[in-house]
Amino acid sequence: MRIMHLSDLHLGKRLHNFSMLQDQKYIMNQIIEIIDNQKPDCIVIAGDVYDKSVPPAEAVTIFNQFITEIANRDLPLFVISGNHDSAERIAFGSEIMKKSNIWFSPVYSGNVAPVTLHDAFGEVCFYLLPFLSPHEVRNVFKEKQIDNYTDALSVAIEAMQPDTSVRNVLLSHQYVTGAERCDSEEIYVGSLQNIDASVFSDFDYVALGHLHSPQNVGSTRIRYSGTPLKYSFSEINHRKSVTIAEIRQKGQLPKITEIPLVPVRDMLEIHDSFYHIMQMQKSDAYTRIILTDEEMILDAVGSLRKVFPNLMILEYENRQQHSAEKLKTLPDAEKLSPLELVSEFFTQLNGKEMTENQKEWLSDKIKAIWRDET
Repeated sequence: MRIMHLSDLHLGKRLHNFSMLQDQKYIMNQIIEIIDNQKPDCIVIAGDVYDKSVPPAEAVTIFNQFITEIANRDLPLFVISGNHDSAERIAFGSEIMKKSNIWFSPVYSGNVAPVTLHDAFGEVCFYLLPFLSPHEVRNVFKEKQIDNYTDALSVAIEAMQPDTSVRNVLLSHQYVTGAERCDSEEIYVGSLQNIDASVFSDFDYVALGHLHSPQNVGSTRIRYSGTPLKYSFSEINHRKSVTIAEIRQKGQLPKITEIPLVPVRDMLEIHDSFYHIMQMQKSDAYTRIILTDEEMILDAVGSLRKVFPNLMILEYENRQQHSAEKLKTLPDAEKLSPLELVSEFFTQLNGKEMTENQKEWLSDKIKAIWRDET
């Protein structure tokens, strides 16, 4: 059975005040083209369909168009809610959707019944487990000792009682220990959210969502498909793709194929002087620029957007910045006069002492301030 594994669509996302809706509509249409070329037996979306629990209407429209295309192809589609989604909104209309072979995870109640498909090797049971916190599982299984996320998932999976004589596929939206994170993901304190991969031992394929980089965890049996688009500059070197997981006989590891996704515009990071950047070829990529100029450039953003209209971030990296990062705390600062304090700050920041003219000018300003205070 060929399973197309998607996750973390984050429909409706805004990145540095730029709407990503146009990019998302483009990439969802590209995924439909891949479906027609690859001809998977089913599609799974492992959570974070939307970027917010109350998504904008345009985001709902994009997803509605996508699932309509899937239904027109008579392909089974399995969708779970992630931590960015509202479980109730994802579950809305799920009973009616089943008639079109589209299955949404219900609000968690402790009862996760499988949906069974068949291929040449027999049954494949799909379990749809939405994003869960220990609190949600404790509310259902009050008699169980649940101290962390691993405990919560263990209890939830034990209650499923999967038949290990057949092939089982789990959709889950969690952070599995050992997986690689990036800046765009929601970070929890320490290892609070970590789940040990051993809780998934009864499953032949675990289609994970939550992390944005496509990756296996331990083996091809447990996998994150990653996001279809780059959602932060920490992902600039990611190669976005959809995952095709092919599961055959019971006991065989899935065969993984990554089908590349090509965005309507990519991400670009430039580290150079203002003059050199202004000579570059115009690009509509989402851009982060780090200027190396020692002096601040007047209206740098306005000028740079003539070359890079989708400039998202402008930063400076120069000697002053490096000096500011290395500023030392003065142990006897309270014993220094205002003139001495500012002079020391100037020296640390610029690597040289103030001139006599600068000190004289500063002294006059300090005296004027004290006069105003009194």
